[in-house]
Amino acid sequence: MIDIRLSDNLELMAEMQDNTVDLIYCDILYGTGRKFKNYQDLKPKREVIEEHYIPRIKEMHRILKDTGSIYLQMDNKISHWIRCILDDIFGYDNFKNEIIWHYHSGGAPKKNFAKKHDNIFFYTRSKKHNFNYNDVRIPYPPKSLERLKYSCHGSMWDLERGKCCDDVWDISILSTANKERVGYDTQKPKALIERIIKASSNEGDLVADFYAGSFTTAEVCKDLNRNFIGCDISEKAVTIGLERTNY
Repeated sequence: MIDIRLSDNLELMAEMQDNTVDLIYCDILYGTGRKFKNYQDLKPKREVIEEHYIPRIKEMHRILKDTGSIYLQMDNKISHWIRCILDDIFGYDNFKNEIIWHYHSGGAPKKNFAKKHDNIFFYTRSKKHNFNYNDVRIPYPPKSLERLKYSCHGSMWDLERGKCCDDVWDISILSTANKERVGYDTQKPKALIERIIKASSNEGDLVADFYAGSFTTAEVCKDLNRNFIGCDISEKAVTIGLERTNY
């Protein structure tokens, strides 16, 4: 099932029953204050961020299963405020990781270090959450693999499956010429979302994205045999989502 809606996310979540979603991933509004081609971002003011996100994150908590997980992606403009909101609603003890998505892109500022990462907060509804440890391994570089084989560090099964993933993810952003591009601002690579979906859901589970944008999450769910529900307030975004999933 792929369910794509043209809707405000708060309105969609209000329609959903308690404890029904296995995984929520959202590439949320980053609080840049900018007007993008496809949407207007929020202003980077604490009162604006809290007014927008507190009711929405409360709804995400309500609809998430006890075994469910939530991943919210942003950058450091609002990450400190979002972390406090998540701690209050999901509970400090249910914080699992701050994942750093590290990427390379153009630009070299002269008065500070180049900003080349996003923050992804990973929380769970409870300690009973699902996590597929062995489904998110990273292949060893060929030279490292040969060295490890001869040094007998690790079983052959572990070596062939790759090394365990840590909380810093080096995944390339989408270049302007990348074949994944669908003409939507701030589109994220499938590889990034695939890792999250493989880690925290199983085939047949329901995955939700309430800031769906280019609907990469929907396409990845279709590829990985997950059910999907999600929305965006942009007609262009919804059209792209329907095209990407052939609906």
